[in-house]
Amino acid sequence: MSHSLITGRTTGPRSLALWAWLSIAAALATIALKFWAYLLTGSVGLLSDALESVVNLVAAIVAVIALSIAARPANNTHHYGHGKVEYFSAGIEGLMIFVAAMVIMYSAVERLLHPQALDAVGVGLLITLIATAINAAVGWLILRAGRRHRSLTLVADGKHLLTDVWTSIGIVIGVGLVALTGWLPLDSIVAIAVGLNILWTGFTLVRNSVHGLMDRALNATDEARVIEVVNSFVAEYPPGQLAFHALQTRESGQQRFVSLHVLVPGQWTVATGHDLVERVESAIALTLPGAHIQTHLEPSEDPRSYDDVGGGHSGLDTRN
Repeated sequence: MSHSLITGRTTGPRSLALWAWLSIAAALATIALKFWAYLLTGSVGLLSDALESVVNLVAAIVAVIALSIAARPANNTHHYGHGKVEYFSAGIEGLMIFVAAMVIMYSAVERLLHPQALDAVGVGLLITLIATAINAAVGWLILRAGRRHRSLTLVADGKHLLTDVWTSIGIVIGVGLVALTGWLPLDSIVAIAVGLNILWTGFTLVRNSVHGLMDRALNATDEARVIEVVNSFVAEYPPGQLAFHALQTRESGQQRFVSLHVLVPGQWTVATGHDLVERVESAIALTLPGAHIQTHLEPSEDPRSYDDVGGGHSGLDTRN
């Protein structure tokens, strides 16, 4: 006998899309400022910073589309909703970062081979710092919202903006040193460092999106909470009377899914077993708000109850 429970409410992706629109507005502002700084100075380092902001803009547009699709309710063809589209969004953003990194490093090497003097460095750096402050504020707000609402799309977008902040700071320092020392190759070296740094960010985003699309289990902390809950129920009964196994978990965008088998004495009535799994699911729901929980009730005396444990969490087998 199987039983399932869907608990709690998560903030709808449609409302989360408002954060992505904020990211679009920030990207448009920073693109204008950073390209202005590049045109004033001719710095390839500042050009690389501007190109990364272009990636921010495209990524924010993709985020709006992804969150709009994720807001669609479950239907006859997508019984678990459309939350996995967020992983596609994060993956696309990661791939765009790769492209931007390649363009940045190509431009940097080209300038390294053909150095050019910089102009109006002070004004250019001031403009860049203003753009950096915008990214820092918006990135922090979006990352906080993404973590609060368990949105991979917003987390990815926020992390990208904050990565842009650190790279911008590095570029400002590097270009400032070029102006102070007159050593022109430093401008290109800074740009190459920026390219390598955002390559790592892109790799992280792609890796996380692949994990989600492959139905990776919940993190160790969440699974430990589930195991703690079921162990508390085992402790309520005489030894050998109640057991759990075959814990399986996965994540799909904002949604978390938990499945486990509950083994009880075969002579229990349906009502007794149902009451137990209701209590178990409610307890898990308290520790994992908004989770989709499914239990499968089995008689502990039947050998077939132990044939379907494969693939479950190895840390959950409470048989005495």
